[in-house]
Amino acid sequence: MENKERILEKATDLFMRYGIRSITMDEIAAQLGISKKTIYQFFTDKDAMVEAVMNEEMKRNEEGCRGFSTTAENAVHEIFLAMDSMQEMLKTMNPQLIHDLEKFHPVASKRLKQYKYQFLFTMIKENLERGRREEIYRNDLNTDLTTRHRIESAFMPFNQEAFPQNKYPLNQTCQELAVLFLHSICNPSGKKLIEKYSSERQKTILHEQKIN
Repeated sequence: MENKERILEKATDLFMRYGIRSITMDEIAAQLGISKKTIYQFFTDKDAMVEAVMNEEMKRNEEGCRGFSTTAENAVHEIFLAMDSMQEMLKTMNPQLIHDLEKFHPVASKRLKQYKYQFLFTMIKENLERGRREEIYRNDLNTDLTTRHRIESAFMPFNQEAFPQNKYPLNQTCQELAVLFLHSICNPSGKKLIEKYSSERQKTILHEQKIN
């Protein structure tokens, strides 16, 4: 693996686990066993590193979302595939990350906002339209309003004042809000699919617990 890729991988892991502000360039260098000078060969400063990390994460997420859209059996299944994909990452993701991004790294924060209201907006709106075509989502949905609501609700758990981590674990809270959103947009046929995929997921979890 090239040095730049190794640095990005380690920085991503540390930022996700501990937030951005608490991790210094010195710590990243120490964790990798390289000099800080080596890091500065690839990144001019911490801002540049944060931007690179966020760009890679958004790119990875885009690829995943497009894949779910193609392989999903239906619109509800597409949401469940996205939830399952996010589950592992959210288990170790520090909610402080988004706060640090918004407060200390304005360029990367602006890029995230663009991502939310361009790519994510398009994917969510297309999912809503798909669900209506498949007759599993309500016909009376205001797709534009519902899309914006979903984007904002998806990021709500990162607000530590409203959802303190010790009371509302990030992973569990994001999952529950996603299912709550699905219930709000599904008609009776869609709700049966929610039950189906929820049951399948629970069986998978129990099976994995037995193995471990």
